Amino acid sequence: MNVSVSCHAGYRGEETPIRFRLGERSIDIRSVVDCWLAPDHRYFKVKGDDEALYILRHDPSAGIWGLVYYQCPGF
Repeated sequence: MNVSVSCHAGYRGEETPIRFRLGERSIDIRSVVDCWLAPDHRYFKVKGDDEALYILRHDPSAGIWGLVYYQCPGF
């Protein structure tokens, strides 16, 4: 599922997500729990302001963000 992501560029210029949109809903990212690199993508495991966990995938060459995982709060 493609999502719209707003990022903050750190001191090395690497983008870190700070908020994303799912349809009409905007979710602020409270914390980045983990991040890792794959050959063609960057992944961010984040906790939203709704207390849910999400994994966002970024394809830097295409500039596309996607939601690949969602865990609702309490599970």
